[in-house]
Amino acid sequence: MPTTVDMTSTALYERLQHEVALFARRAEQTRLGGVGKARNSMDRAAYLLLNRLDREGPMGVKALAEGMGIDSSTVTRQVAPLVEAGLVKRTSHPDDGRAVVLALSPRGIERLEEVRASRRELMAQVTEDWSADEREAFTELLTRFNLALSEYHLTVAQGD
Repeated sequence: MPTTVDMTSTALYERLQHEVALFARRAEQTRLGGVGKARNSMDRAAYLLLNRLDREGPMGVKALAEGMGIDSSTVTRQVAPLVEAGLVKRTSHPDDGRAVVLALSPRGIERLEEVRASRRELMAQVTEDWSADEREAFTELLTRFNLALSEYHLTVAQGD
């Protein structure tokens, strides 16, 4: 999968990697936490776990880990404080009572929506001078970029 960067593209790729690095730092600084009361009130790992459970429904640790591209021990470690805070509940698998699945609790659903609303408001404020077409184009390109990075990491992991 190696590619060669020709000299005419070098400056563009340099700018791109620099902007991605700045974006990552700024995203981590603000934790894309949103505005108001919910600002910076949920870390990235918690948000991503809760969001996945909300979108895909209850699932086991292994399925959650695979879907997020991380190992089961990491999910177990990240879920523990969410269970303790009452945002996630452990329940029996409907088909196999011995297996445990993770699900959002009512409190988790409420908290996730608070954070989502706060983050939507932040995105609205940050892009308020953008046209609707610019917001749409940026979102589409960022989604495409994230998918390409995900595919790259899967390919690299399979090659190891």
